Amino acid sequence: MTTMNNLPWIILTLLAAYLIGSVSFAMVASRLFGLQDPRTFGSGNPGATNMLRTGNRKAALLTLLGDAFKGWLAVALAIYLAPRAGFTESTIALVAIAVFLGHIYSFFLKFKGGKGVATAIGVLFALQPWLAIATIATWVIIAIFFRYSSLAALVAAVFAPFYYYLGGRVAWPFSMPWFLAICFLSIVLIIKHRKNIQNLLAGTESRIGQKKKT
Repeated sequence: MTTMNNLPWIILTLLAAYLIGSVSFAMVASRLFGLQDPRTFGSGNPGATNMLRTGNRKAALLTLLGDAFKGWLAVALAIYLAPRAGFTESTIALVAIAVFLGHIYSFFLKFKGGKGVATAIGVLFALQPWLAIATIATWVIIAIFFRYSSLAALVAAVFAPFYYYLGGRVAWPFSMPWFLAICFLSIVLIIKHRKNIQNLLAGTESRIGQKKKT
């Protein structure tokens, strides 16, 4: 296919990825388990960490896995369809960005949403599983030692592009569009955590497992 002939399919694919990302599993879990709207307590963030503050680990796990799955699904489908639809690595990179932005600026939540950590991990799994594993390992190590989900997410976000770049030298094929997409995700994640950074510096950031205030 030529670029012009392929353009409508690319646009539809990006729109589909954005809508997939817009599905908030925190909202799904809160309704399924009869919990309070996650936007009304704790950090106000519809994500797994805030859902954990309810004390309902099943709801938090569903949120985590669901948000990660949708990131993986959108990108994995784009990669699978690439030979048939004529998608380039750049198209796949845009799909990764679209599903990620869908989570952060959800169409179903009036263009508001979570911070995108779990969805970003799902995207990384689709792009390169070993990269995702290395990034998760970084998150886990920081979380165990410091007990701050936000700090763990920030450190993992900083290291993810470096992992991909270094791995592309020795362990997997390197794609510049994918590298730039990963850099974009990392930068946006850091920006979305700016309030957490302020809280960390002030010593007022909530620790992992800390329940919501009543």
